[in-house]
Parts: sequence; structure tokens; C-alpha cells
Amino acid sequence: MRIALFVTCLADTMFPQAAIATVRLLERLGHEVAFPQGQTCCGQMHVNTGYQRDAVPLVRRHVDVFDTYDVIVAPSGSCVGSVRHQHAMVARRAGDERLAGRAESVARRTYELSELLVDVLGVTDVGAYYPHRVTYHPTCHSSRMLRVGDRPRRLLSEVRGLTLVELPAADQCCGFGGTFAVKNAETSTAMLADKMRHVLATGADVCAASDASCLMHIGGGLSRLRTGVGVVHLAEILASTEQAATSRAEIRASTEQAATSPAANRPAARP
Repeated sequence: MRIALFVTCLADTMFPQAAIATVRLLERLGHEVAFPQGQTCCGQMHVNTGYQRDAVPLVRRHVDVFDTYDVIVAPSGSCVGSVRHQHAMVARRAGDERLAGRAESVARRTYELSELLVDVLGVTDVGAYYPHRVTYHPTCHSSRMLRVGDRPRRLLSEVRGLTLVELPAADQCCGFGGTFAVKNAETSTAMLADKMRHVLATGADVCAASDASCLMHIGGGLSRLRTGVGVVHLAEILASTEQAATSRAEIRASTEQAATSPAANRPAARP
């Protein structure tokens, strides 16, 4: 199957490894991944802050770029939610019924990663290996807008070496909410504190999620407190394999050995 990757702004800027992992995973499963070069922001940020007319050109561009593909995937419940629930509405309110119809057509072919894997490709065991203790944060948009349900957990439960631990109060928002975190910083920080407390209570090595925005928010908080707990995108876990883990371990061991060798500690020769 030929699948178009809608990379999303935040993934492209802050979490490119999630997009790379999505490509690596889908290619490992035998599919061709296309990356349309003309893609830009989907306009969610504009719509959510009340600038719907300014979002119309972005909706039109998104539709023009992706309309030729049968299947589109994004490693982001938030942006897929915008494509499905906002694009046609924005076009219709601007009086462009033709664009609204095309947007609805593109929306029907656009999937969040776990939806694509489970519902379209029919797989839950993707051959992944990730030997870590993991807790999963179900992001608001994926849970409430897309209703992905237990699809991410079903995928994680098939990953070899992974120990999946329940996140207390998992359905509670992490406090990011796009511009909400900027406009309501104190409330956002309090919500983040609750989320971090629950993550740390699990004893997990990493907190996984399907949205870069939530990972950025939670990961930033955990890092500032120096908790030692990291964050990772679902795609990165599913793309990880035993062979890749072995290669990384060998590189790390080789680097450590070189750093502690007598030659490494020998003073440099003077010219």
C-alpha cells in the first residue's frame, strides 16, 4: 500500500524522530511511504484561537497536497482531529462548499497511526522490541475527538520486552491544550503537576503518547525536575526492533571502551 505521511508542524520541528519512526515502521511492514513536499501547517492553531478565515488557505493547501492519495497517516491525534472535525467546517463557514466537500473526502482517508495499523492494515503485532517499563498517556484529542480507544494499548501489549503499567487518572488532560498552556499558564502548570505525579507513581522508565504536544509538555516538566523519566512517541516504540537495540548497545559499548582505553587517556603528542 502507498501511504502519504502528514508529518505535522510540531513533529517536524520538535519531534522529527517520531516521523522517521513512522516511516521506518510502515516500510518494515511492507508499505511504500510518500512524503508530499508541499505540505504545511494544517491550520489547527488558527482555528483553535479564533482565526478561522486565516485558516482557509491552509485548509485549501492541505487538501490540494493530499487529495491524490488513497491513505494518509499522521503521528498525531491532534492534527488528524483537526483534519476530520475542522477543515470542512472552516471551508463551509467561508462559503466554499466545493472545498468543504474535498476536505471531507481527504478527512475520510486520514488516519492517526494506531488507527491505520489496527483498522486499515489489520495488525497489532508489528514485530517491535522495546525492553523498558512504559506507561501510556492517552491524549485528549486521540481519546475524545478520534476515539481511538484501546488501539494504542493493544499495539503496546504485543511489543516484546515491554512492561506496560497503568497510568493513574490516565484520562485527565496533561494541561497543554495548545495556546491554553500560554493563556492559562498557572492552571496548565497545576494540571501538569498532577500528570507528572501520576507518571512517577507508576515507576515507569518512560511515558509514551501519540501526540508530540503532550510529550513536549510532560517531557519538559519531567526534565526540569530531573526525574530521570523520559517521554517517547508511540511510533518510536513500535519502530524499535531487537536488531536496532543490539546495534545501539554495541555502539554505546564501543564508545565507552574507546573512552576508557589507555590510548584515550594518553597525552596528545606535541607538534
